[in-house]
Amino acid sequence: MIVERSAHIGARPFERSDTRIGYANGLKERTLHSSLGALNLRVSQTRGCEEPYKPSMLESSSRVDRALKVAFAEMYLQGVSTRRVTKVMERL
Repeated sequence: MIVERSAHIGARPFERSDTRIGYANGLKERTLHSSLGALNLRVSQTRGCEEPYKPSMLESSSRVDRALKVAFAEMYLQGVSTRRVTKVMERL
């Protein structure tokens, strides 16, 4: 989401740019209810933009559910440890 936010505002975090059209405004706690249960997310925010920033991950919950299930299945098949799965899911 941070990469998407950077593309939306036209500058990376802490970067000065003439093409900047807004500013990063921290993270907001959100709860996503899926078939896997409630997921607590930290969603990137912006300010000073003409169009509000909306993460592609949160556009359609059915697509998110499918993506999470595929990610879990792939990690299981590759034998990823539960600690590593936790870290990956926190970053997602």
